[in-house]
Amino acid sequence: MRTFRKLVTAVAAAAALAGSGLLAPAASAAPQEGVGHETRPGQPYGGVQRARDWLGSYLVGGEQVWCVRFALKAPDTGEQYRPGEALLTKWGTPLPAETAANISYLLLRYGDTRDPDQAAALAHLLHSWTSAPRDPGDLDPAKPFEQIGYDVDLQYRKLPAGARTAVQRLRADAAENHGPWRAAMRAPEQEQIIGRPADWQVTVAHPDGRGVTGVPVRITATDAEVAGLDEHGIARTPADGGPLHLEVTPTGPNPQVHGVLATPADRPYVREAVHDPDGVQRVVSTGGEEQLTITAAGRAAPAPGRVALGKIDEQSRAGIGGVALRVSRPGGQPALRADGSPLTGPDGKPVVLTTGPDGRVGIPDLRAPQRIEVTELAPARGYGQAFDPARPPSITGDLLPGRTLELVLPNKADTPTVPIRIPAGDPGAPGGTVELGEAAALAVLGAAGTAGLLARRKLLAGRR
Repeated sequence: MRTFRKLVTAVAAAAALAGSGLLAPAASAAPQEGVGHETRPGQPYGGVQRARDWLGSYLVGGEQVWCVRFALKAPDTGEQYRPGEALLTKWGTPLPAETAANISYLLLRYGDTRDPDQAAALAHLLHSWTSAPRDPGDLDPAKPFEQIGYDVDLQYRKLPAGARTAVQRLRADAAENHGPWRAAMRAPEQEQIIGRPADWQVTVAHPDGRGVTGVPVRITATDAEVAGLDEHGIARTPADGGPLHLEVTPTGPNPQVHGVLATPADRPYVREAVHDPDGVQRVVSTGGEEQLTITAAGRAAPAPGRVALGKIDEQSRAGIGGVALRVSRPGGQPALRADGSPLTGPDGKPVVLTTGPDGRVGIPDLRAPQRIEVTELAPARGYGQAFDPARPPSITGDLLPGRTLELVLPNKADTPTVPIRIPAGDPGAPGGTVELGEAAALAVLGAAGTAGLLARRKLLAGRR
């Protein structure tokens, strides 16, 4: 189906049905034909051979309208109209439901056409459906205008070739695409990230589920921005009949997108002349449309952050591997992942991570902002002297949206002991040794040094 040219915010129908449509000045003015074709000679009635008939639109109160109930007087441009009843045939009988739906669709789809062939085709179909003769007697040329039927075959043959082709095309279009339509909008099930686009979908479907193509949908949004709209904020359903995909980027935590579209009503309404309702043709214009509003709401969170943990030697700044670090929020509650779930280990408690050989470990996709605390659970080998189990080393920091928080815990290395090996027991005993602590070794070394000094002094005295 070709693209609709009628704006989705056309308010003529709503205004007319509310009682304010076509209230032009009361002064009489000649009928003004709009877009269409004349046919010659005209269909005779009332015993008179008319020179021509007009198959097309009229202009009334500055609006393009379409007449129904063939052969009643054409409306003056200054005619006053009021909302009428549901569209009936010229004989006062209800239209079949499918015919009424076809008319509603064609008014929505082609009601503002500027193509003479389309306009003549639309007028011909309207007369065919509302004023077709019930029996051959309704075509008696002696009958007056209020009783004559529309000679469908005669009028069709007098149309230009382009208009006849348009009649077949509009008839098929209406049969395939008439309403009522169903419309819906769907937001992503997953929580979005503020500042990151995601796919929202609009569907407009026929009663049998087929997608309606080329439908303009006016889009507005709160807490979000929508890409790909034209200067009027309109996007159109695609030509393949699939959903309309909208690229929606949340700007706040509660994105909402609203769509407004015009759809064909199940039954059109007419407007009747105020002063001469029986002698002037009823008119229809946009009375075949309804406006639907569709809305979807989503959830969005700030961009997640990442925590980079490090364990280093405070002197060399080299990484220390194999250190267990608990990650939590201050107070011991688990930190939160980006989706709001707690960051826990298999035991359900705040997760414990172990640094790699380079002394580092990272955690992506955390909810931001939040305050993170990292606590060392046990010292690495060679770093136990400065570790106080009652007050283990810890560090805190604020994780911001879209940022990386670096938390580094330095450790002081243990002071090394120096083992000394000296002979023990019988000097002749092989391999007899004992290990002394540093203080004892120094004492032994000091005593040995003093004894050696005395021995050297005695030797020098003897030589003198």
